[in-house]
Amino acid sequence: MTISWRHYAKDHPGIVDAAITLLMICAASGPAMLNSDLSDTDALSWRSAVPLTVVGALALLWRRSHPRTVVVLTVVGASAAGGFGYLITPVLLAPVMVALYELAVRVPGTTTRVYYAASTAAVAVSALVGDEYGYPWPLAVLNPVLFLLLPVALAEYTRLRHDYLAAVTARAEYAERHREEVARQRVTEERARIARELHDVVAHHMSLANAQAGAAAYLARGHHDDQVQKILADLTGTTSAALRELKATVGLLRQPDDTSSPLEPTPGLARLPELTAAFASAGLDVDVTVEGEERQLSPGVDLTAFRILQEALTNVTKHATTSNASVRLAYAEDRLTITVANAAGPTTPTPESPDDGFGIVGMRERARSAGGRFHAGPLPGGGFTVVAELPIRL
Repeated sequence: MTISWRHYAKDHPGIVDAAITLLMICAASGPAMLNSDLSDTDALSWRSAVPLTVVGALALLWRRSHPRTVVVLTVVGASAAGGFGYLITPVLLAPVMVALYELAVRVPGTTTRVYYAASTAAVAVSALVGDEYGYPWPLAVLNPVLFLLLPVALAEYTRLRHDYLAAVTARAEYAERHREEVARQRVTEERARIARELHDVVAHHMSLANAQAGAAAYLARGHHDDQVQKILADLTGTTSAALRELKATVGLLRQPDDTSSPLEPTPGLARLPELTAAFASAGLDVDVTVEGEERQLSPGVDLTAFRILQEALTNVTKHATTSNASVRLAYAEDRLTITVANAAGPTTPTPESPDDGFGIVGMRERARSAGGRFHAGPLPGGGFTVVAELPIRL
């Protein structure tokens, strides 16, 4: 019912204003017209104030568009009533209260306070001057002070509540937009992470398989059957590893509660000997040097370090003219520095070239996502180097 009435008042403001104005006219003039304690002469003199109170009440029809003027007119009517000796009561002050409320809602601040003070003073002074019946003076003063303060305070509360609801609504809308943005960002980051995994797995194993197949074909022409058999066995292992890692990476796209096929353990630096052995079967000798005391890396950093090494050595296999590469792992108190270099001049363009593909981009993204730094570029005397600094613990 309350909601329906509010909707009706909002949809039919003219009818509501007319009803309020009629009610205020009765409130301002009715008590005086019905007062039987006054003599005919007094009643006649009192009724001379009725037109002013009626005009003030009628002015409420324009309180939305001219709130200041309406306050003045209603105050004139109430002051006239007080000047003719009638006791100032909340009923007579009702039009002024409605006008002050509208003014306080629409023009809050200093303007409302000034109009409130002036209205209170005008009504109180007129009531004191026109008091011919010995009304207690506190009634003539306190009634306008307190009852005219009520609509101002109510309007301030209404305005603050409206501002609060507007702020709550704005925060809710912002939170909703922000939540959607965060969700989109997380989806984008997850897609980029899976894309890096797929690139690293496919690029590494396919490049390695290609190199092994090429080596096997070369040795087959020279009738080195034993070496060919060994390389073909390594090739089988390479393709099997590629299939397993692809299955594990694609498994990242499954639902969290899908446990139909468990994923393999996340690779890390513990598999570095296996990685170098795979490259050795493809004809790339990798020299590994460890400096400082080896420390346990957090799982995310361990995976990042392994993938950077894997991609960097894969690039050497694909683009360099050398059959040797060096890997240096330098452990500090809180950081691990990984350096991969090949001495011969590479045919790969510099990292700043737009033809780099996704290898260097992926390594840089991995290092930065782990809170580290990354650099890749040609060596002064020829060759290429990749340097990544990673935190020991995330």
